[in-house]
Amino acid sequence: MSVAPASARPPRGEMVDIGGRRLRMVRAGEPGGRPTVVLEHGAFGCATDWTVVQERLAARGLASLAYDRAGLGHSDPGPKPRDGKAIVADLAALLRAVDEAGPVVLAGHSMGGLMVRLFALTHPELVLGVVLVDAVTPDVITHPVGGPGVDAFSRILGWTSEGAKLGMMRPLAAVAGDKIGLPPEASAEKRRIFGSPSHALWAAEEVRHWRATSDQARAAEFPPALPVAVITAGAHTVTALKEIQSVPAIASLNGYIEHVGKAGHANLLGPRFADPIVRGVEHVLATVKR
Repeated sequence: MSVAPASARPPRGEMVDIGGRRLRMVRAGEPGGRPTVVLEHGAFGCATDWTVVQERLAARGLASLAYDRAGLGHSDPGPKPRDGKAIVADLAALLRAVDEAGPVVLAGHSMGGLMVRLFALTHPELVLGVVLVDAVTPDVITHPVGGPGVDAFSRILGWTSEGAKLGMMRPLAAVAGDKIGLPPEASAEKRRIFGSPSHALWAAEEVRHWRATSDQARAAEFPPALPVAVITAGAHTVTALKEIQSVPAIASLNGYIEHVGKAGHANLLGPRFADPIVRGVEHVLATVKR
């Protein structure tokens, strides 16, 4: 099975101009009177990761919007550094460009949890609540294991970026490009993106600035009244990581926590385990009576 570059086929969704460059956006569900759910993918991820979650949200009558961050997936690159401030500015520009006035529910997977936190803190008027999906928090980088783990991941992505230039990621994408368990069309798209040299390059650039993004997101705490749902993957046994991930929901007056014991970090977004994420969204909407 050969895997073409991400740019070889037209992307699903639409390309949205945010001021001289474009971001790929995928909508699902019919816009109605209820808030839109805005979905932020993780490191080395893309909008495609949210395909199953978007289908489940649409089945509940909820509209959603997923997008590829600059340089990732099908989106045009953005100016460096690709830290949290740059990413949040892009998302704000995207929402303006598509006339999404909000307020919205934000959901972030993995490293996307940092972006969700920073957006909620810098654009509070646009955010009803947040859903953190096996997400990173600023405290991970200061943990004795988390910090070195992030540094190691950054080095690995640097090597991956170099290997991708030589086409080394394409064979790997055929067997490991979709660990979520996406539907066929989305799975093929995910594998193409996984094998793309430009995707690897800009994913590495984001992770290179993980520490800076964590510092930016740590500058303030969520307002206590903000609804925060935390959905984690892995065994129910409490671990240091689960404790760190759960802190934002525990600190919220309107918190919700669900540990999905049999799920992994990636397939938490897939057909077996997506429903807890939807429950997290519904918790936020019920709390704000929307």
